[in-house]
Amino acid sequence: MRNPGVLATAKAQRWDPAEVLRVLLNEEITGRSAASRRNRRKSAGFPSGKTFCTWSEEESSIPAPTQSSLKTLEFIGRAENLVIAGPSGTGKSHYVEALSHAAIEADLRVAWFTLETLTQTMARAKVDGSTARTVARICRSDLIVVDDIGLLPAGQDAAEAFYRIVDAAYERRSIAVTSNIHPSGFDTIMPKTLATATVDRLLHHAHLVQTNGDSHRLAEALSGRGVVPLT
Repeated sequence: MRNPGVLATAKAQRWDPAEVLRVLLNEEITGRSAASRRNRRKSAGFPSGKTFCTWSEEESSIPAPTQSSLKTLEFIGRAENLVIAGPSGTGKSHYVEALSHAAIEADLRVAWFTLETLTQTMARAKVDGSTARTVARICRSDLIVVDDIGLLPAGQDAAEAFYRIVDAAYERRSIAVTSNIHPSGFDTIMPKTLATATVDRLLHHAHLVQTNGDSHRLAEALSGRGVVPLT
């Protein structure tokens, strides 16, 4: 807890010992909180580090009032879900990752998966008999993200992994999903019975947001903003 800068200032300004202790304790708490956030950000497994610092609210097809409401993170406290569906390149993953970083800053826990990495995690758990423990560990997070559903067909294992997490988190934790297809179409990419049961739970307490428009990535590429010019 010893801080030479604080102690030097305290000596020069003749602080009361109680004031010195208060400042040192506050600095210790601040330092530990910052370290905790760094650890939570690392363990979350974010894909790219995109935050609201690089988010252009006015360029998004998500209504501004919806963006503002979700940024309060109150939906996480209410264990509500978030589903953002729309074409590729319309900012779905960027917005959810920015929300996730904001959640970390608010001292919440986040777990980030794609459907593929979630399936791999559950497959390993099935092999060593730790499925229940793995699901419980994932559901200790306040926000569980499953990114980019719908890009590829999902087999039985992927559908089962997704269902297990949605079912375990139901009314207890928030799940955020990004998808190229509307959840009503999940039965076109995964077994119908599991898709129906999953979507039923996922959408019961959910904010459903649909994006539209052309791909931001394609627009950047066509305008020459997608690369650094050669010199």
